Amino acid sequence: MARARNRRKGSGAAAGSGSKIAVRRLTCGRVMNTAHTVDENASVHEVLEALTKNDWDHVFIVSGEGLPVGRIHAVDVLKLTSRKTVNSNLAWMMATPAMQLVNLPPLQVGLKTPLLKAGALMLAHDLNQLAVVDEEGMLVGFVSHATMAMHLPRFIL
Repeated sequence: MARARNRRKGSGAAAGSGSKIAVRRLTCGRVMNTAHTVDENASVHEVLEALTKNDWDHVFIVSGEGLPVGRIHAVDVLKLTSRKTVNSNLAWMMATPAMQLVNLPPLQVGLKTPLLKAGALMLAHDLNQLAVVDEEGMLVGFVSHATMAMHLPRFIL
């Protein structure tokens, strides 16, 4: 009877290690979503229109070459326009470049970056999304908490 228990443990350990390897091989490039983008010359008004018309919660600002230069979250725009010190009328929003809302370039990962590493970066930097870039640094997609929730449970259960 003791031998049968040991065999079960051994076979379970082998299956568990296969799952560990599989989850480490799951890359951002395999599970990423299509990036939500606006041009670097877009105005705050254009960003708001893109967010509301497409029901997005964020946009990446990209250069003419497709390189990510910023990320704007809908909450950041709402906070800015709701402040009393900012004139939130349409003329101001159309005249103000969206790049003024960006203070740091977006954190990004490569196509071959493991999804678990991307998740750790999101948690460490308190971000909801990460840009996924190709070898030339061009934005090709994004990963988010939703991406993690969609793909990682199969390795846990």
